[in-house]
Amino acid sequence: QVHLVESGGGLVQAGDSLRLSCAASERTFNPSAMGWFHQTPGKEREFVAVISWISGVPRYADSVKGRFTISRDNYQNTVQLQMNSLKSEDTGVYFCASARAGYLTSLHRREMYDSWGQGTQVTVSS
Repeated sequence: QVHLVESGGGLVQAGDSLRLSCAASERTFNPSAMGWFHQTPGKEREFVAVISWISGVPRYADSVKGRFTISRDNYQNTVQLQMNSLKSEDTGVYFCASARAGYLTSLHRREMYDSWGQGTQVTVSS
């Protein structure tokens, strides 16, 4: 498994922006893709965004399209999630995850991911 560490969460007001980051500690890091998931108490972890590690092609959940942008830095082994126009329903814990295989069309599924970070809390007050 890969060790992933998220950062950048916090408390913001509706309409504000936050930028989450996730770093992989391994020097040799070559996933197929990196994703972000969102979880609120009592609910399952839900797909937010994924990015192909090689091509940089992204895919988003409908709920965040036009507001969130996922990006990656292959040299720093990091993936970012820029979150704009935040809404109260964006509140929750955000997890990054890495997948060793899979097509982007299948990487909205949690079971496709091999390693997970510990999560970072995002709270959006209305």
